[in-house]
Amino acid sequence: MQAQLPTPSKEEIALLEPFERLGPDRIELVHSPQHAERALAELARAGAWGFDTESKPTFRKDEVSHGPHVVQLATLDRAWVFQLHDPDCRALTAQALAHPGAVKAGFGLGDDRKRITEKLGVDPQGVLDLNTIFRERGYRKDMGVRGAVAVLFNRRFIKSRKATTSNWALPRLTEAQLIYAANDAWAALRVYHALGLA
Repeated sequence: MQAQLPTPSKEEIALLEPFERLGPDRIELVHSPQHAERALAELARAGAWGFDTESKPTFRKDEVSHGPHVVQLATLDRAWVFQLHDPDCRALTAQALAHPGAVKAGFGLGDDRKRITEKLGVDPQGVLDLNTIFRERGYRKDMGVRGAVAVLFNRRFIKSRKATTSNWALPRLTEAQLIYAANDAWAALRVYHALGLA
């Protein structure tokens, strides 16, 4: 039987140096079909993308989320945060997710996939939940992006709690939201490459 490897604790991760992040100059907010087409042309040149989604949080028991409100896709150089208000932009984002030629790597993607199928009417292709790879390699519980960055890079991935629970359905996202969303996808792709999967 394979030995179970420990996942670093929050306390252990807190002691590490911060992991680098994409700055605003390498993050694009996509909210029009023209911009989506340009972004997808750049993404098409990469064989693997970092992938994540964000939804407006629900705080009441009977409240239903109509997310995702944002889809993040990243290459090693940049990230795009696609807003899904515009129907044409939504359709192009769906087309990108249905594209079988690129691996879409992220963490905890089961719920994301289900919501994308419900909202965008496509089954995302080439999706790789990186937690599965860590389990195959002997880690006993879900790693998540924080744990993975700690294990592979010996660094602390910074996630803003305020951004996590912010309103992702807003017509204008803040810079803090964009940095949070973009780096979730970008860090997942960095992990994908560090695992030797590319």
